[in-house]
Parts: sequence; C-alpha cells; structure tokens
Amino acid sequence: MTLSRRLCWFLLAFGVWSWIIWITFVKNLVKDGSGLAFDDGHPTAYFWVHLTLAVVSFLLGTAVGAIGLRGLRALHRTA
Repeated sequence: MTLSRRLCWFLLAFGVWSWIIWITFVKNLVKDGSGLAFDDGHPTAYFWVHLTLAVVSFLLGTAVGAIGLRGLRALHRTA
C-alpha cells in the first residue's frame, strides 16, 4: 500500500500534535489544585482515568506518527 506524501505528512503531524497536547495535559493534571486529581495528596479516580487516556493517546499518536514517517521514508527511497 502506498500513501501519498500529503497523507504521510498529515499522519506525522498528527503524531507530533498528539504528543504536544497530551504532555501539556499531563503536566496540568499533575499540578492540579482544584481537588479533582488529588484528594489529600492521593490520586483520585479522575486522575487515573485521565492518565490512562493520556498514555493511550501517547501510544496511538506514536503509532500514527510512525506510520507517517515510514511512509515518507518509503516515498523518498522510491523517488
């Protein structure tokens, strides 16, 4: 299967975007002062659910970005 150059760049950009967004989210989650993420210094269910979402998004963003990168490399080799 051959991906277009445009699609490869989109997939790579999506992977990078996912990392930027979710790293920012996790930083904010850890620093949460509203009481949602931590109760008396202990992580709450809210914290664990959102941390799980972030980890899954990191993995999916990495996979999507890797597909885009591999597609770009394959296009470069055939050009």
